[in-house]
Amino acid sequence: MILFPAIDVLEGRAVRLYKGEREQMTDYGDPLAFAEKWVQAGAKWLHVVDLSGAFSGEGGIEPLIREIKKRFAVKVQSGGGLRKLSDIARRLEAGADRVIVGTMAVADPDSFALAAYEYKDKIVAGIDAKGGMLAVRGWTETTDVSAVAFGKQCKRMGISCALFTDISRDGAMRGVNVAETVRLQKETGLDVIASGGVASAADIKNLSESGVYGAILGKALYEGALTLQEAEDAARG
Repeated sequence: MILFPAIDVLEGRAVRLYKGEREQMTDYGDPLAFAEKWVQAGAKWLHVVDLSGAFSGEGGIEPLIREIKKRFAVKVQSGGGLRKLSDIARRLEAGADRVIVGTMAVADPDSFALAAYEYKDKIVAGIDAKGGMLAVRGWTETTDVSAVAFGKQCKRMGISCALFTDISRDGAMRGVNVAETVRLQKETGLDVIASGGVASAADIKNLSESGVYGAILGKALYEGALTLQEAEDAARG
């Protein structure tokens, strides 16, 4: 099981949102400082999100990714604001090892299909759900497409991995939605990364024992409720 410490960046700051709401934000400081902290703690991957891009479609996180890749021996998975093929190309050229694409898949499925063909395993489908239904544009719009149906569509396009966020759990530290995460993985055949609500080592243990591919570590790490070492220990069982 792969663990991904998260660095969510809004206006150049490392932040955490509560249930994806910009008005309920905690500012933690310098994103590079947290990249260094998580790498020193043993992280093999970082999950770096451009929240400015997710909200407005106009981000600029590429310089941060270049600096992370320059300074640290770590892989970077990055999302937020990737709505055109040129956005994906720019993020990958900056050094991201793979990118998360959500809104484009719904708004421009032809471009999404082309991205899946061109970049293959560098594309991770972003499946963000409210009440089981797909949410897009920085979680500000809910569609009439179910998360599972969208996951199956991504699998048919050749996508192998998805990031699943239960928005109602994100930043709330209420525990991860293990049941829905496992259901999505089983019903779609995708390797699913769980995101939203991881609060303790028990959440990681439950996901790992259920065969889930990976998990995002966010607020629990930042608030000290869980260390990366504790999470790694739980993932190994």
